[in-house]
Amino acid sequence: MKILRNYFLKEFILPFLLSLGVLIFVMLLGNLIKLVELIITKGVNPLSVFKLFVFLIPYLLTYIIPIAVLSSVMLSLGRLSSDNEILAIRASGINIFRFIFPLMVIGLTLSLFLIILNDRVIPKAHFATRKTLIDIGIKNPTAAIEAGTFIDSFQNYVLFVYSIEKNKQTGERNILNNVRIYEPQGKDKPSRTIVARRGEFVSLPEKRTVKLKLIDGTSDEPDPNKPGEFFKLNFKTYYMTLNLSGQNEKGELEKKPKDMTIKELKDQIEKLTSQSIETAPLLTQLHQKLALAFSALVFILVASPLAIITHRREKTLNLGFAFLIVVLYYLLLIGFESLSLQGNLPPALSVWMPNIIFSVLGVVLLAKLCAS
Repeated sequence: MKILRNYFLKEFILPFLLSLGVLIFVMLLGNLIKLVELIITKGVNPLSVFKLFVFLIPYLLTYIIPIAVLSSVMLSLGRLSSDNEILAIRASGINIFRFIFPLMVIGLTLSLFLIILNDRVIPKAHFATRKTLIDIGIKNPTAAIEAGTFIDSFQNYVLFVYSIEKNKQTGERNILNNVRIYEPQGKDKPSRTIVARRGEFVSLPEKRTVKLKLIDGTSDEPDPNKPGEFFKLNFKTYYMTLNLSGQNEKGELEKKPKDMTIKELKDQIEKLTSQSIETAPLLTQLHQKLALAFSALVFILVASPLAIITHRREKTLNLGFAFLIVVLYYLLLIGFESLSLQGNLPPALSVWMPNIIFSVLGVVLLAKLCAS
């Protein structure tokens, strides 16, 4: 049995490492292109871009590892089943569950690793990413702006810029043409609007703020007699102080739910519950950290009997089955997460529902296989 187990683990590990390497390469390459654009087109410091690249890796691993596990199970067991090796093993009197059990142990080990990754590493990486983006936005504000789109990277304001040009004096790409700035005033109230022919960013890193110098334009200013209404004010030069989103009044970055560990989420939930505030989004985030981690074990549970039953050697077909399982799993995850956030289902049930559905399917297929 030991020789058989080692043989089977060898058949599993090689496709797993190959799938892991290919998935990491593909996902990093897609994001790397976007990061390189920051250097080439936005003039962002390469060191800051490298930091963003490093911080991205843990987040990708939480999805890559379960998918790699699923692909390798489909490939290895599909090959063994098509060559009738599993049939020979079962004919020798070895229960199929004993054959699959080492895979379950691997899945459980990887899931426990992913819990640590989701709870400790990813929140720190996500928070560090936001801090790096804030620093990039302060030192190079135009990196946070894309011409022709609405930008909400700054607190309280939404910016729209028709085009961005280089400053002929400094060589920096920080001249904005046809600037529109909207300041929402609340529900059912008109937004304050500022329109300028040109604009120029002035970075103040020591104060962690950005000043925007506007030239030749109009500004909506509150009417002292009617606070809910505005009057137009023409200006030649107008200065605005902008703070990047996520910063508090002191310029410090506040943590979002994705930046929090499980303990921090529990503390926040307890605090908000005592204030009678709805905590469904935080509960959803908490359970999602655990549910995604155990997807590695769930994928092994459902893929093992499926690969044996389908009895296919072709790699494309096995990868197709793996792709179908992944798509269905994450569609269910998104759907049930929406139900949770809308208050239609308890967060603990909705987030774990895809794992429950696929686990039940895996157990049924495994029981059918053992009984045959």
